[in-house]
Amino acid sequence: MTARPQQGTAWGAVAIVLVGAFMATLDSFIVIVAGPSIQADLHASDGQVQWILAGYQLTYAVSLITGGRLGDLYGRRRVFLTGMGVFTVASAVCAVAQTATLLIAARLAQGLGAALMFPQVYAFLTVLVPERDRHRAFARLGMVLGLATIAGQLVGGLLIGADVLGSGWRPVFWINVPIGLATMLPAARRLPESTAPHARRLDLRGVAVLSAALLLVTVPLIQGHQAGWPGWAWACLAASVPCLAAFVLVERRIAARGGDPLVRISLFRARSFSAGIVLVLVLYTVISSYYLVLSVSLQDGLGLTALNAGLVYTPAAVAFFVFSLLAGRLVPVHGRRVLEVGAVVLALGYAATAALLIGGVPYSPGTVIPTLVLQSIGGGLLITPCLNAVLSRIDPGDAGIASGVLSTAQQIGGALGVAVIGAVFFDAFTPASHDRAGAAAHALAMASLATLTAAVIAVVFVFLLPKTRKPHARDLQPAEPTMRAK
Repeated sequence: MTARPQQGTAWGAVAIVLVGAFMATLDSFIVIVAGPSIQADLHASDGQVQWILAGYQLTYAVSLITGGRLGDLYGRRRVFLTGMGVFTVASAVCAVAQTATLLIAARLAQGLGAALMFPQVYAFLTVLVPERDRHRAFARLGMVLGLATIAGQLVGGLLIGADVLGSGWRPVFWINVPIGLATMLPAARRLPESTAPHARRLDLRGVAVLSAALLLVTVPLIQGHQAGWPGWAWACLAASVPCLAAFVLVERRIAARGGDPLVRISLFRARSFSAGIVLVLVLYTVISSYYLVLSVSLQDGLGLTALNAGLVYTPAAVAFFVFSLLAGRLVPVHGRRVLEVGAVVLALGYAATAALLIGGVPYSPGTVIPTLVLQSIGGGLLITPCLNAVLSRIDPGDAGIASGVLSTAQQIGGALGVAVIGAVFFDAFTPASHDRAGAAAHALAMASLATLTAAVIAVVFVFLLPKTRKPHARDLQPAEPTMRAK
């Protein structure tokens, strides 16, 4: 049946799907601080620890577009609940794992669950929230994603430091279980079911070709630096180009025959979508990598504990929270100008960090906290409305496809950032030096310059986005997805 659209925004339903977004994002970062503890407890090799950390990102990135398409076909609520169920069960298996092999397998399953769950978040915000409220909804989403990114290592440090009942690292996985169980029941009751009206069947050929292409991109990005960038890593990256070209050809042929492609290539004709996807990829190159190298510099360079290193991020987290909410109110009035200001402030934040450390200011938490806050002010004004800008002109029937592409850009950007910014940092970091703080300061300065380059590219793409149009009267109602009776 086709249900009448809501007259207002169901903020309770929005809150439910935001919990899923928080869980999926937090797990990309909370495990970082647990690596040494896991290795010691499970007697894992360096390679196994790397897969414990990276396996989640691998299956997550490769499966996101397929996850979004499954929501279009079989129902976004159903796929969201399935993903959360898989993610919750896999988290419990991670928490009780007694071998590194089992933990790696469970982390791969976690990534699959997240890939089913996360694209539905964007799709729900697009099809259920009227345009007048969509900036606020995406502001809250951006705030949640930013806080999960920043808070991951702080929460992980707190849980490991507490060592409840001698459980060590296991609470970083147990924490997902009660949250997942507590979210699934209200999700089943309060989320309406919706599908894409024109979706007919899953494009298995497209899934196979795209999965191969994404594997060829993500595996070397995730493993390349740790392995010393061997020949196979470069060969995979080179092979990904013709593989992606083959995917485009396959999808165009399916569409030309009147079929149902995994991704409609015509989506990229919209400048808001194509430029926005590149902007998201660049921004997540910055976000994921910078907090990783900052954590290493604080712990290995200044000797801070994981908890104290996490506390350094707290003022920045507060700034991101405040300015994310503020962006949701400013964008409907000032449009793209808010994103432009945010992009410039973000770049200035990285420039300020590099200038202070290169200028000889002693490296300490007090040195970087003000510049981290500046970065977070810019990020709050830019990242949250950017997500809405990418999806703002997408037809509700394409919400799942577009959401999967957007989510994939986030994950590929994160992997690219860790590979590139991480390589710059670790090549410059010489912890064996008698002056570890100085070595960390130099490495962080070099990483800040590399990140600044990406931030400047982001400024360019912000100006390529179309200016925000004023909403018409029809935009004040939520788009009407195909609703099915329970």
